[in-house]
Amino acid sequence: MKFLILGDGAREHSIAKKLCESPKTDEIFICPGNAGTFYEKKCHNIEFIDENTLLNFAEKNSIDLTIVGPEKFLCEGIVDEFEKNNLKIIGPNKKSSILEGSKIFSKNFMKKYKISTADYEEFNNFEDAFNFLNNINFPIVIKVDGLAAGKGVFICDNYKQSVKVLEDIMKNKCFGESGNKIIIERYLSGFEASFFVLLDEKNYKLFNYSKDHKKIGEGEKGLNTGGMGSITPHPNIDENLKIKVEDLIIKPTINGLKAENLMYKGILFFGILFENNIPYLLEYNVRFGDPETQSLLNLLDSDLVDIFNDIYNNNVENTHLKWKQGISMGLVLTAFGYPLEYKKNIEILKKSDDCDFIYYSSKISEEKAFSSGGRVLTLVDNCKNIDTLRNNLYSIAKLYNKEFYFRKDI
Repeated sequence: MKFLILGDGAREHSIAKKLCESPKTDEIFICPGNAGTFYEKKCHNIEFIDENTLLNFAEKNSIDLTIVGPEKFLCEGIVDEFEKNNLKIIGPNKKSSILEGSKIFSKNFMKKYKISTADYEEFNNFEDAFNFLNNINFPIVIKVDGLAAGKGVFICDNYKQSVKVLEDIMKNKCFGESGNKIIIERYLSGFEASFFVLLDEKNYKLFNYSKDHKKIGEGEKGLNTGGMGSITPHPNIDENLKIKVEDLIIKPTINGLKAENLMYKGILFFGILFENNIPYLLEYNVRFGDPETQSLLNLLDSDLVDIFNDIYNNNVENTHLKWKQGISMGLVLTAFGYPLEYKKNIEILKKSDDCDFIYYSSKISEEKAFSSGGRVLTLVDNCKNIDTLRNNLYSIAKLYNKEFYFRKDI
């Protein structure tokens, strides 16, 4: 089969790498790809020019299936355009993408279908949100309505901090139009988990669940990031909690999607927080997450080609999932200063063969790899023993102490 993958991040590199393992994969084109996909066998990076060029490329090169990585492509309707041209693609159409594209829509959807979630209020102007702060207890959570690259959620411990966040979002427009509307939500205390579901137009199947580390600092302190590391499966999830998630969140979500005609072929992510062993849904994503994908696919022992084909052919119910024994971990290395101002064009050297090196947005110049963004690499490995796994990845990460930052507590 010939695949086209859209995106330039570590998630897309992970997907390409896993597809390369299958004997059923002939060629993979990644648009635009990165330095990591440049090095992978069977893979070819192609330049992104515009949507029409992409459609023409898929048709002329007889692409069998297109996989969409980033949410921006999905929310802008790339799936709709491919389907109009009879090109096979996995992912939600523009209508279904609103589950991720609007926090207000998703929270109202949760409320309508009695899905376990935190109490909230929505606001479309600064004055009403500001006045609401006088009548609530802290801490609170403030979320921008639109897409914000995983950085649009703020935990505010007091009134002063909350006012500052509101001003930045709604007056200073630090998130542009994404912050025209916001949600103020009850703060939940507990631990978070990322649940992933395979979805087709009829059914779903639980894929796996991971632990993500969102904050830049140890102990989940500091600013939000796109993710600093992940562990699969989540070490705190037992069978009892898994059943609660399915009963209180996943099943009513599927019922709601069917009722609203929002079912689609692809991946559905549930960001969940457990407070006193009760799961509360924080958000939906309509695609694979990052960095969870890196550890998820590293642990997967099934053929990803078969999984994608089952999704496209509405056969998720019969998808066979096999996992390697043990645990997989992904450790993210970033440029110093991320997620604020940081240096780009840092040369990326592979200093070990004892784990997988999964690249974020990067480029090749004179046969050398250079970073393009704040997150640079995910170091990924799996092992039956978590301590052995951590020791291996951190021993490799320490080789990059002078070039990159990484958390010490993944």
